[in-house]
Amino acid sequence: MKNGRTQLAAIVLAVIIAFVCGVGGGVAGMYLVSTGRVSLPGLERSADIAAPTVLDAASQGAELALLKANASEGGKTQVVYVDSTTVAEAIADKVLPSVVGISTVSRQTISGNSFFGWGFGFGGGGDYSYDTTSVGTGVIVDSRGYILTNSHVIDDGGATSITVSLYDGSDVDGTVLWFDPTLDLAVVKIEGDGLSLTAAELGDSDELKIGSYAAAIGNPLGLEFERSMSQGIISGLNRTITVSGSSGNAVTMEGLLQTDATINSGNSGGPLLNSRGQVVAINSAKASNGEGMGFAIPINITKPIVESIIATGSFNRPYIGISGVALEEQSRYTSDQLIQYFGTDKGIYVASVTANGGAAAAGIQAGDVIVSLNGQAVNTMNKLNSMIIAYKAGDSVELTVIRNKEKADFKVTLTDGTKI
Repeated sequence: MKNGRTQLAAIVLAVIIAFVCGVGGGVAGMYLVSTGRVSLPGLERSADIAAPTVLDAASQGAELALLKANASEGGKTQVVYVDSTTVAEAIADKVLPSVVGISTVSRQTISGNSFFGWGFGFGGGGDYSYDTTSVGTGVIVDSRGYILTNSHVIDDGGATSITVSLYDGSDVDGTVLWFDPTLDLAVVKIEGDGLSLTAAELGDSDELKIGSYAAAIGNPLGLEFERSMSQGIISGLNRTITVSGSSGNAVTMEGLLQTDATINSGNSGGPLLNSRGQVVAINSAKASNGEGMGFAIPINITKPIVESIIATGSFNRPYIGISGVALEEQSRYTSDQLIQYFGTDKGIYVASVTANGGAAAAGIQAGDVIVSLNGQAVNTMNKLNSMIIAYKAGDSVELTVIRNKEKADFKVTLTDGTKI
């Protein structure tokens, strides 16, 4: 009996010792890893992105201040997780100073004869003019005053006045440097003495996947709800939608991101953000007959535009001169059927060729399947467009296409989109 008790006591003592060592070792291990003294297999610190850190509440203020400071200096900083701060809170703290309101005034003119045949103005049949106002959102992409927004926010260049509302409450006049209704993008510039602007950090939209975290910041329904934030996920990639342009004509937008983060009127032009607080898209549209279906322009498309405008003051969009759809995004045919018919199940099916574009001049035809540009695979229109924008009108690129199940290379001279 005594031996039994002795053995039981030994077992209990061993369990206690193992528990203490395990907890103590775990705490020590976490301390060494968090201080960088020990590396875990399969994990490494990135040279340009700070490793995520878990902090106690006492360190929260200092870390978030560092997060903002690094962002304002152009550093790439990952959002920090703290005991009492959510991802969304850290993102808001980092990005809100970079989000602006854009208020515009536009002059509209309506023919007097359009109102049931009744004329306006003396003598009848005159035109009727009036001012309209609207509010959208923009995001500061360079601390020298360059703001990225939607083309429709500035009435596709038709706004007679633009007022930019900054985070500190001040209002500044804005000037449109560039806009493109088909891309629904515009760049606005603000200037003034004593302006202290925080530029948002741009991310990599090519990294996004369905299910990736997404947060939207903007001014829904006007400035009374300025800098509202919503969050969700990336619901779809490479979406194509048709919207009405400012002149009433239909505009087809391709390669968009779909998100269920709430986007309302006034959110247009605002940033869509990843979990690091980096801008990965510019919010542009929402489904009018559905809930949780917003659409945004991938930020990688905008980068060459912004860089060109900052460097030269202008940007002329280069075109290949085709319309197409990705084979993998259609649902009518299976992969096996595509391979049987085209010889591939990946690539861009050329639906039509613009008569005076570079593709037509090079010999590309409707029904061809584009599989690469300068040797780099392209499976979607979004990828093709983002690659082409990096070039200039007059540059030549090599497109590899599949025609009758055989590959052929075509040298295409890019054309100025404004002349098509």
